[in-house]
Amino acid sequence: MAESEENLELVRQYLMFNLGGETYGVGIHAIREIIEYPGVTAIPLAPRFLHGVINLRGAVVPVLDLSVRFGQDPTRINRRTCIVVVEVAQGDNLHMLGVLVDGVTEVREVEPGEVERKPQFGTGLRNDFVIGMLRREQGFIPILDIASVLSLVELETLIEAGSGADVVAAAAG
Repeated sequence: MAESEENLELVRQYLMFNLGGETYGVGIHAIREIIEYPGVTAIPLAPRFLHGVINLRGAVVPVLDLSVRFGQDPTRINRRTCIVVVEVAQGDNLHMLGVLVDGVTEVREVEPGEVERKPQFGTGLRNDFVIGMLRREQGFIPILDIASVLSLVELETLIEAGSGADVVAAAAG
């Protein structure tokens, strides 16, 4: 379920989470559930951004380390670490993916006028990963386009390209 700039005004609730000392938001409509970090099953020779897989009520769900996806160091697991399970559309299919984050802070009700359009540069993220910026007293919270961040086509391309740290960092920068 992809967000876009056209329906940005329609999204009223955002899940806020921390990652590498920063706060990010994502539209609540893509979130299926939030689970405590249960540990994962590692996949041999997997790309760095694939943290492993979990068993979610009998389904195998890949868990991606969003910090690595953004070209940063791997997430350090602690007591607040959790997995945000999201649904991402690819064609006519919906795929469940887990996203490893440092911690979830809140679900925030937001008025459409509180979200600025995405910047053209200067966020530290690829422009296509951000759909808008939520204003707050000390700056902004990037609102992520989770469908772009977790694009299955792009992730498959990274895997096929060798999935080393240089490939992941280049894709995130």
